[in-house]
Amino acid sequence: MTWRFALVIEPAASDDPRSDFADTFRVIDPSAPALTVGELSTQRGDGVFESIGVVNAHPQEVTAHLDRLAHSAELCDLPIPHARQWRQAVVAAAQHCPPDGEGVIKLILSRGVEHGPAPTAWVTAAQAADNTATRERGIRVVTLDRGYGIETPANAPWLLLGAKTLSYAVNMAAIREARRQGADDAIFVSSDGFVLEAPTASLILRLGDRFVTPAPNGGILHGTTQLSLFEHLASQGHETAYETIPVDALARADAAWLVSSVRLAAPVVAIDGREVPLDREVTASFNRYLLSPRD
Repeated sequence: MTWRFALVIEPAASDDPRSDFADTFRVIDPSAPALTVGELSTQRGDGVFESIGVVNAHPQEVTAHLDRLAHSAELCDLPIPHARQWRQAVVAAAQHCPPDGEGVIKLILSRGVEHGPAPTAWVTAAQAADNTATRERGIRVVTLDRGYGIETPANAPWLLLGAKTLSYAVNMAAIREARRQGADDAIFVSSDGFVLEAPTASLILRLGDRFVTPAPNGGILHGTTQLSLFEHLASQGHETAYETIPVDALARADAAWLVSSVRLAAPVVAIDGREVPLDREVTASFNRYLLSPRD
């Protein structure tokens, strides 16, 4: 991934009435050092982020991503990002994404510098990796125990399991473990036997004529791509549902997908070595929709 653009955002008050926040942005060299030694995002992973997919220089689902960034910030006791300010930063970053093809804009909000300025925030833009083969051929996944029961997040909210935090070491370790097992990705399951999500994606199953995703409890991050896709499916007359899904339901799936903002819809072709049917027509329709401009 080649970084093309980066800017630092100075904090704006939540009630700031300005319509133009350009004077709160500072463009920096994306290839040059920018963070101080005391920055808590790197020392402790103490911050939140979002990754916005960009198609032909159009940032996708900006409102949903900004809403989720604000939700994550609230869960982490961080200042709530000023929505209009951050939206303007997204627009500025999108101008540096490929005019044709796909990119990614990252929004990062950190607790800041220990005993220093806080918070710190920045936005970056880059060209996205080519996910064409993944979308067409599919991926193989394994299930991995996430190490807690489905009720744990409700009983221990300080674990921040519903926030999109910068502490992604466990997520990356899960993907490495999946690859050690000969797969491409993983699906987290709870210790008491329920399906959760993938390390960097939401899971959608087709069970008969229904499209089902795990209910957004159990520490699941509510996926912006999954939400948009479910709205699209409902508008096409399909039945969609959020359910508490037992692990054994994976064996009954007629099709499955991992969906995310940049990879879009990746069909799952095997779970724990068991083949899953690849529905090329539905997958292609998913990705046609996800590649269309969406606000």
